[in-house]
Amino acid sequence: MIVKDEAATLRRALECAFSVADEVIVVDTGSKDGSADIARSMGAKVYSYEWQNDFSAARNYSFSLASCEYAMWLDADDVICEKDAGEIRALAERGGFDVAMLRYISGPLLYYRERIVRCGAGFVWQGVVHEAIVPRGKIIYSAAAVLHKKVKPADPMRNLNIYQYHIARGLCLDERQKFYYGRELYYNNMPLQAAAVLSDFMRGGGWNINKAEACRILYFCHKLAGERAVALDWLVRSFLYVTPRARDCCLLADEFFASRNYECARFWYLQAMNSRERAEEGGFVDRAFFTRVPAKGMAAVCGALGDVEGRDRWLRAANGADRADKSG
Repeated sequence: MIVKDEAATLRRALECAFSVADEVIVVDTGSKDGSADIARSMGAKVYSYEWQNDFSAARNYSFSLASCEYAMWLDADDVICEKDAGEIRALAERGGFDVAMLRYISGPLLYYRERIVRCGAGFVWQGVVHEAIVPRGKIIYSAAAVLHKKVKPADPMRNLNIYQYHIARGLCLDERQKFYYGRELYYNNMPLQAAAVLSDFMRGGGWNINKAEACRILYFCHKLAGERAVALDWLVRSFLYVTPRARDCCLLADEFFASRNYECARFWYLQAMNSRERAEEGGFVDRAFFTRVPAKGMAAVCGALGDVEGRDRWLRAANGADRADKSG
């Protein structure tokens, strides 16, 4: 783990870490709230590291300290349920893999992350922000999950500031980091700058799943600029890279609904519900776009067409999906 001022959640995370690991390493990057003392009191090995505005550098240092066959990472606001802890322990005991991809669940979002890697295989974290290890060798997927449960809001400018710090010092972004930099620009209300960076990204290489998400962000950027035709072109272009994703189907359905083309809206809402996105293909999966969101869209379509019975039936489905999401 790498931590800074995480006293609010650190005990919880360390309890989870000790439930699965033989050795727990905490690299403190300058805490002033007693995080390092908490970690020591719970039996973790604690090391100090001077923060360099580079998450990969800190992760690589933390992994260099591991002495076991496998290394697993956690953030200070992560949680592992007892059932999943058992899965993870069994996974490590069986061994025989280079990378274990585990589900990462944050609110309604689900995606897979490279969670456990074989030490000594030369894996290296890459990227100053949104750091990642490129999986290779024998890769396995596990149903075990790590839950990301924040208790305090993150600084929305943190990642963007880190990127701009390094760009000002001559960093040339690779394709993956170019994608994430453009995304940070969009998240921080800079759609024109985001569109410029992501358009450049689309002309180069990069993972198809990132290309598809870049198309979606470019759709939002151009829609904000009042360029609906260009925005729609980017939205549909995402289908060139991956099979139609539920969220993109809903966005396209919304566009048809707004133009009163209710039959096409109906088609794309149903397509969203019938899509079979697999998290192991990469990218984020928001379960609401398979259930609640298109059900509400179908209710709106039925209402616009005067089908009261159909509207009420879809509203009940949407409310049921909403209750299921809230109950976990």
